[in-house]
Amino acid sequence: MNATKRIRRVAVIGTGVIGASWTALFLAKGLQVVATDIAPNAEASLRAFVANAWPALQRLGLSPGASLSNLTFTRELEQALVGVDLVQENGPERIDFKRKLYAQLDEILPPEVIIASSSSGLTMSEIQVGAASHPERCVIAHPFNPPHLVPLVEIVGGAQTSGETVQRAEAFYTSIGKKTIRLNKEVPGHVANRLQAAIGREVYHLVAEGVVSAADVDTALCWGPGLRWGIMGNMMLNHLAGGAGGIEHFFQQFTGPMTAWWKVLGNPELTTEVQKKLIDSVRAEVGSRSIEELEAERDAILLGLLELRARQPESVAGYGETPANCS
Repeated sequence: MNATKRIRRVAVIGTGVIGASWTALFLAKGLQVVATDIAPNAEASLRAFVANAWPALQRLGLSPGASLSNLTFTRELEQALVGVDLVQENGPERIDFKRKLYAQLDEILPPEVIIASSSSGLTMSEIQVGAASHPERCVIAHPFNPPHLVPLVEIVGGAQTSGETVQRAEAFYTSIGKKTIRLNKEVPGHVANRLQAAIGREVYHLVAEGVVSAADVDTALCWGPGLRWGIMGNMMLNHLAGGAGGIEHFFQQFTGPMTAWWKVLGNPELTTEVQKKLIDSVRAEVGSRSIEELEAERDAILLGLLELRARQPESVAGYGETPANCS
């Protein structure tokens, strides 16, 4: 693999919510993007999404060369892969589909082209079985929705992924302003989704048991620990919770109570009846607001938080003038 090849042209395979958001971000970072999807009206939907996202990306700061004109679309996979330096794959979460697709990509693409999957649950060791010739260039690069705003990307190599591919992928995503984490081993769901799943399990338990409504549990999260999590992660907040004694004092003080709570955390079964109770409570919280209105509210607050963090040391910065290419 050519480790010095600069990433200037990206193919986006699959232009649903995640693929469209990646497309908007890549364009904002001055990259050439060729997108492909065989779904009906895929091109029109993609261009509408990108146009709608563009004002937010302009507000965060476009890189030199950023332009909507850098986007091309084709329904033909082989045509989309011509001259690309990296593929961002956003196909369905089905292992049979992924392996078949990766066999096609592996046959068509030069060996130095990275194939990065947005998969949120499948492991790269499972997926790269399809890439018989060059499995070493395949890597998970899992974003958080929406990728054009939320900085996180989880980088996970499979059993046959080379260290060089992991390093190149990490360097590329960092260069376009993403905050990357590198997993040292594969686990189903990676890291961030497992954290969400752990919280979600207790949220569903509390609502299903009638302890609290969906609206109140959401208030508890976003106006309590969620505010702090937007600033620092759990481990650093534990360190602060220990006062002058730091993390050592935290464990001395809270190990007993915390582990006692663990023993009584819920493990709900999402039966039809439980799902209906959760859905009814969420619908009561939503009221008359549409999905579009809720997305706009989410994105407006995200933009404000990103701008605030960009003014701080050790921030998300990178959404400004970082060049969108790497070695």
